[in-house]
Amino acid sequence: MQKMKNDTLTAVPGITVGHYSDLDAITGCTVVRCPPRTVGAVDVRGGAPGTRETDLLQAHTLVSEVTAIVLSGGSAFGLAAADGVMRWHVERGLGYQSRSGVVVPIVPAAILFDLTIGRQRVWSYADAGYEACDSATAEPVAMGSVGAGAGARIAAIRGNERASKGGLGSAAVELPDGLIVAALMAVNAAGNVIDKDGRVIAGLRSADGARFVSVLESMVALMNDAPEIAANESTVIGLVATNGALSKAQATKVAQMAQDGVARAVDPAHTMFDGDTIFALATGTVPADATVVGAYAAETVAAAIRRAVRHASTLGGVRAIADS
Repeated sequence: MQKMKNDTLTAVPGITVGHYSDLDAITGCTVVRCPPRTVGAVDVRGGAPGTRETDLLQAHTLVSEVTAIVLSGGSAFGLAAADGVMRWHVERGLGYQSRSGVVVPIVPAAILFDLTIGRQRVWSYADAGYEACDSATAEPVAMGSVGAGAGARIAAIRGNERASKGGLGSAAVELPDGLIVAALMAVNAAGNVIDKDGRVIAGLRSADGARFVSVLESMVALMNDAPEIAANESTVIGLVATNGALSKAQATKVAQMAQDGVARAVDPAHTMFDGDTIFALATGTVPADATVVGAYAAETVAAAIRRAVRHASTLGGVRAIADS
């Protein structure tokens, strides 16, 4: 692998990223704009997903092209951010060119739950999506408590006081043949975030706040005492992208393999309480093998998840690991 000046998602040529963050409401959204004819796919692995346009990305469906991807806070309300992104593209005549000549932007989206942190108010996610789209650049992606990661929490099973601050992270690798594989993840996981050696780096704190403790063991302890536990207010959402040439079916396999990165960096992962969703994008300029891309996609997803918590800031009473 080659050393990269920009080792985030925007290292993939043509990909741009924009954020909108409201640090009073502690929520936001992130928009990934794609170059023309970008192939898109998706894998939904969690038991509580919140998504838009994911059926269109199945390998057997007609349209392969993706205009943009939206990751948003706000739970189901946040899906409206895609409306603003569509409006931004329509104003510029950008999107899928239908046979009738009508331009229809294809904007899949996934959301995370951040409604129990920050000041709650009526919030226009459509306007936020428009602004995030308008601010998208090819600069290295800002990470931490920004955009879709603004209100993210880690292991909030026993409330915000014992949780860790989640966030948005990104990572990329470049192989010797010029193939780039990158990931962007918004980390709001029910489970703890773990390092390569299995050590917990962010997650559920002990009652005295002195150490991290097992989320799984806490779930077992709470099953009978508190069936309304807040673990269902969690998810890990994101995307992987490559400049490789992949078919829609191959991109689907890459999205599936990329989910392994969630399992490497989150414990437990893919629970009924999570909405784990990963999109895959292929811009199609470099010859690529789907297995190689998928394997590195898993690596970059895990790295992006760990970066998200390491760059996070304390907000809304939820401590970041930098302030632990």
